[in-house]
Amino acid sequence: MSDELTRRQFLIRSAKAGASVVAAGAIGYWFYDSNAPGSSPDQKPGILLPDFSIPELEKKMSIVRGQNRSETLKAALKTLGGMESFIKKGDRVLLKVNAAFASPPMLSATTHPHVVSELTNLCYEAGAASVWVTDNPINDPVSCFELSGIAEAASSSGAKVILPKKSLFKPATLPDANLIKNWPVLYEPFREMNKVIGIAPVKDHHRSGASMVMKNWYGLLGGRRNIFHQDIHNIIKELAMMVKPTLVVLDGTTSMMTNGPTGGSLSDLKQTNTMIVGTDQVATDAFGAGLLGKNISDLPYIAKVEAKGIGTADYQSLNPIELSI
Repeated sequence: MSDELTRRQFLIRSAKAGASVVAAGAIGYWFYDSNAPGSSPDQKPGILLPDFSIPELEKKMSIVRGQNRSETLKAALKTLGGMESFIKKGDRVLLKVNAAFASPPMLSATTHPHVVSELTNLCYEAGAASVWVTDNPINDPVSCFELSGIAEAASSSGAKVILPKKSLFKPATLPDANLIKNWPVLYEPFREMNKVIGIAPVKDHHRSGASMVMKNWYGLLGGRRNIFHQDIHNIIKELAMMVKPTLVVLDGTTSMMTNGPTGGSLSDLKQTNTMIVGTDQVATDAFGAGLLGKNISDLPYIAKVEAKGIGTADYQSLNPIELSI
């Protein structure tokens, strides 16, 4: 669970992951392709995700600077009233992580396992009945969850990893959407939960300009979702319209400044030592843009989502609590 792997460990794990990807390749392609529109004529559109936000809570945001993820995360939540402000006794909590790649934590291409374990522990301390962790990775799901360290972090803290399979996807049609129409979405894990927390690292992205909280919802799409790359800013907008989380966590402890979203070299990374926690996913991404040395105008999806009334790009208007530890 350490931030670094020895070279030998990394090579061994990478070899195992590579073998798994090769073995699962043909099956994986069939699975994702089989979820594409038109593949199941009996599927009916119209499924929508529930609203997991807490409307009575004023929008909040905390920015904590420091090198230790567990400590900055706990400090950020404490300034917002503690996890008990968001998670109540008996709640069923889903953590939507970024486990897209079979990549070790040291490369910062995926949600860091320390954040997963700390959030899980905090949810249980607040009284949660269960915590699930899910994503629909680009590479072989088992390899992605294992090599990223997320599987071990989840199991060691009492969370359950939900791997994607065909039966968990349902066709969704988002009102007023141009892209999410009768499109397979990882719906079933959400149906079982009543609170959702999105957890994403801060990364460069060669198409959207950045991959943070809102881009993280892309992992809920099934089918041939790569076609949305041609309209990346609008698909991020529609995903932000579709998912209304309880809370979002943006981990900018180590930011991927170049060659995102996969990276692959330590030279792509920069220690930015910042943890952002909030209830407004637009404001959170707007602040995160600065960690990448970008302006909000460099990320058109932020303005598109803000125009839909989902949140504000003016994160200062939320009077974020800022501190260093």
